[in-house]
Amino acid sequence: MLQVPFLVVWEFQVRSGCEPRFEEIYGPTGAWVALFACDPDYLRTELQRDLRQPGRYLTFDYWTSEAAYDRFRHANQEAYDAIDRDCENVTERETLVGRFTLIG
Repeated sequence: MLQVPFLVVWEFQVRSGCEPRFEEIYGPTGAWVALFACDPDYLRTELQRDLRQPGRYLTFDYWTSEAAYDRFRHANQEAYDAIDRDCENVTERETLVGRFTLIG
């Protein structure tokens, strides 16, 4: 059975002046990707910067399935929370936009 990739989207408002640090942490060689990449069901992360609203970013985390993502989160909650705490000083707001799957 073909699995449809699962996507988790987060929105961030980054503190003014902290954009380079945020991009380092959340970018393609950052701490989040390093943690996720330990799991074979992780596919990739995209970091997008809003061109119209300074400091606004979206992350797109792709996994093989929702179950795989949930399993990863449960198994790695301590490491996940540690990175999240380390990143709190660079963001003003972090919002889960949603959990998505491809239609068609």
